[in-house]
Amino acid sequence: MKRVRSPAQHSVRAAIAASMRHGGAKLQRTARRLGISGRSLQRRLSEMGTSYSALVAEVRLDTACHLLVESDERIADISARLGFSSASSFTRTFMRWMDIPPGAYRRQQCEKSARHRRRGKPVARRPLPTSE
Repeated sequence: MKRVRSPAQHSVRAAIAASMRHGGAKLQRTARRLGISGRSLQRRLSEMGTSYSALVAEVRLDTACHLLVESDERIADISARLGFSSASSFTRTFMRWMDIPPGAYRRQQCEKSARHRRRGKPVARRPLPTSE
């Protein structure tokens, strides 16, 4: 039997992020980017103790937090970019992840960043969720 090398979790996350930029984080598209079948990707992620949907959620949260803090994009545009059906769907999901609405998170992080810049300290980020 041919031995296929398992992609590392960070490689899968990078492939998911790339898939999101090009039309959505579909399992088959991500697997194709990694050079394996969709079923093999699911099996390997299961062996790592995670799932494709959990990694998609992590990438979405990471990207959302980055865009909210580092860009002036409207929340509706961020939600569309991340593949949500509507801004309200994104807002509900973001609140479930972070316990704060995206607009309030943006303001909070911008204020925190400004305070830390004045003091010369790096800004601490909230850790990513481990599952969806």
